[in-house]
Amino acid sequence: MKIYNLIILSIMLLLSTSCKSQSFRPETSVNNSKIIEKRVNLTEDEIKNWQHKSFSKDTIFGISSELAYDFIEGKKGMEIIVAIIDLEVNINHRDLKNKIWINTDEIPNNNIDDDKNGYVDDINGWNFLGTKKNDPTIHHKSTAVRILKKYKHFKNLDESNIESKDLKVYRLYKRAEKYQKEKIEEAKLNLEYFQGFKERYLKLKDTMNVLFNKKDFTLEELDSLYKKNTDTIIKQKLASTRYLIKNGIDEKRINQILNIHKNNIEKTYNIEHFDRLTNDDLNDINDSIYGNNNVFGNAKMDHGTKVAGIIAANRDNEDGIIGIVDNIKIMPIIISSYGNENDKDIALAIRYAVNNGAKIINMSIGKEFSINEKWISDAIKYAEKKDVLIVSAAGNEGLNLDDKKNYYYPNDMDENKNEILNNFIAVGSSNYSNELISNYTNYGKKTVDIFAPGEDIKVLTWNGVDTDSGSSLSCAIVSGVVALIRSYFPNLNVIEVKNIILKSGISKNIMVYKPSPEGKEKDDNKVPFSSLSKSGKIVNAYNALLMAEEVSKKKKKKKRK
Repeated sequence: MKIYNLIILSIMLLLSTSCKSQSFRPETSVNNSKIIEKRVNLTEDEIKNWQHKSFSKDTIFGISSELAYDFIEGKKGMEIIVAIIDLEVNINHRDLKNKIWINTDEIPNNNIDDDKNGYVDDINGWNFLGTKKNDPTIHHKSTAVRILKKYKHFKNLDESNIESKDLKVYRLYKRAEKYQKEKIEEAKLNLEYFQGFKERYLKLKDTMNVLFNKKDFTLEELDSLYKKNTDTIIKQKLASTRYLIKNGIDEKRINQILNIHKNNIEKTYNIEHFDRLTNDDLNDINDSIYGNNNVFGNAKMDHGTKVAGIIAANRDNEDGIIGIVDNIKIMPIIISSYGNENDKDIALAIRYAVNNGAKIINMSIGKEFSINEKWISDAIKYAEKKDVLIVSAAGNEGLNLDDKKNYYYPNDMDENKNEILNNFIAVGSSNYSNELISNYTNYGKKTVDIFAPGEDIKVLTWNGVDTDSGSSLSCAIVSGVVALIRSYFPNLNVIEVKNIILKSGISKNIMVYKPSPEGKEKDDNKVPFSSLSKSGKIVNAYNALLMAEEVSKKKKKKKRK
């Protein structure tokens, strides 16, 4: 009897082991629009970290990273370095501090370039905007304004006066001229509007202080007074106040918005604004040693921290942010502030990342003009030679980047929108609704490679948490998936990894509205979701790991032969 039970137990164990190995089957494309339409409204719990969910398990359009974690359980991955080319990063954040890259070839704070790479005491990365005085560069100019200043001799000329060899630059100048004029006008209109808005807000605030006979009151008190009051005008004021409170709009927030538009007029789009504090020659790519080692920065802008948290935040941390990769080190490289990044800084940041061991470079940055595009493309080619993959945001203007009239940099295209680089992934933003695609995201069958969750994403801020949206976050999610592949299947090269990301995603066989610039009215006609990117898919971490394992095994088998 005991032997019989032992045999049965052995068979059950064998079957359970067999079933487990067979349970890892790829998630398939979604073709049932009726199922998709059910997922428009999610509960608060479902929305929290929704990007990690899967359609097969949760009917939520995440990246299936929870399934991916099941797949890699018990497997050992190698540590991967991901460079984040962005704004400063809070490297002391409780959810990041043990995930920051350390340059072990440098002795901290000895003011000596121990590793002889030209960058003194670069312990955790490099700040290309840093100065000897440690002054923060908070407001960059637009690249369009840099173009206007550099080529100002074109100002009063028309195309008939331009030699054929200068036509390309002249047309760039004219595009920049038109762009700057529109942006200045837009900023002035916004400034005027929000100045009036602030006046109305302060009057409304005074009315509320009189009604409640105090400055501070709760939403419960407001709702109670609304129900009791019969005066239509007072009820409208109470409803307006409730809306403002619920949306976090107060005098401080209004002043922040006013400052943005003031700075756009006085700094971002002002030709005379001086924004280069690093004492280098901006027009010389070989003048490459400038900046400082303060990646933590001074201004405490948190975009870089948000991106880092999506990729690498400690899982199950007290802030509730779930990073994608555990076995990872983040290398912060600072080139950004308000305004546009300099092409020189972008190119040198890529080279710094490559030379210091990064296998993935996350660039959640982008702009509509480039003044030295070749410097960047040369740096990306250098990264490809060193087997480094670059993941970049597609942008948030709602534009079809396939259209030759629309521009977004950095990219992997020539002037005819043909792909010329093999180690570059452009990522657009998707959401969890039946629309699937964010209304603000850029798109393009030739120019955008894939989509990833980018709306209502829970993120780390400088000292807390928030919810944010944008293709910057989608970019970080794809970087995280790439890091998973490179960690667990290090024998795969950059081109193989890119192909896996694009091929393993989930396609959604439904019709959607195309994104529209700045949230303008949508076209009446819907288009196939698959027509809006090269892959036609949303990235899927679980499928990517399954495919990576298959490609890795075949590669090892071929090598043995």
